[in-house]
Amino acid sequence: MIKERRSVRKYKDEIVDKKTVEDIIEDCRFAPSWGNTQTARYNIITDPKIINELAEKCVSGFVYNMKTLKHAKNVAVISFVKGKSGAFEKDKAAALGFKDGYVTSKGSAWEVFDSGIATQTFCLSAYDHGVGTCILGVIEDENIKKVLSLPDEETVAVIVTFGYPDETPQAPPRKEVAELARFY
Repeated sequence: MIKERRSVRKYKDEIVDKKTVEDIIEDCRFAPSWGNTQTARYNIITDPKIINELAEKCVSGFVYNMKTLKHAKNVAVISFVKGKSGAFEKDKAAALGFKDGYVTSKGSAWEVFDSGIATQTFCLSAYDHGVGTCILGVIEDENIKKVLSLPDEETVAVIVTFGYPDETPQAPPRKEVAELARFY
C-alpha cells in the first residue's frame, strides 16, 4: 500500500459518503502519538462555499493548491490540540529540568510530528477504502482556523483533498536505499 498510494489531484464529481469517511477516521484513531495523547482532529468539509473560501483565502495564492481545492468535493483539515504532544504537566516537566512543559528537545515541534503521522494514516486508510488523497502544504494556518472557527487550543497542521480518483498517477523516480540510509 505504501508503494502504491500516490497523490491524487483529480477526483470524480462526488462526495465521499459519511460512513466511508468515518471508517477512515476510525483507522486514524490508532495512529501513534506522544503518550497516546491522540491530539489530531479531522475537520471534514464538503460545503463548496467553504472549500472555495479555503482556496481563495488560505493557500497564499498558490495557484496549484487553489486549482486542486476548487476541483475537490471533499477536504480534510487536520488540526491538533496544542501543548500535549511532547509535553508533561508543567510541574512534572519542571521537576525533570524542562521548562514550558515540553520534555523533548523538539519542544512544540513534536505536535507537528504527531499530526504528520495522523495525516499519513488518514491517507493510507483512505487509499485502502478506494479514496485518493493529496496533502497540501502551502497553507495559511490562522486563516484556515478563522474560516472553520476552530477552538483556540487547536492549530491547523495541513489540508488534505480527497475523493474517488479520476486519474491514476504514477510514482516518480525514487532514490536508492544507499542514498537514504546510513548504517553504523
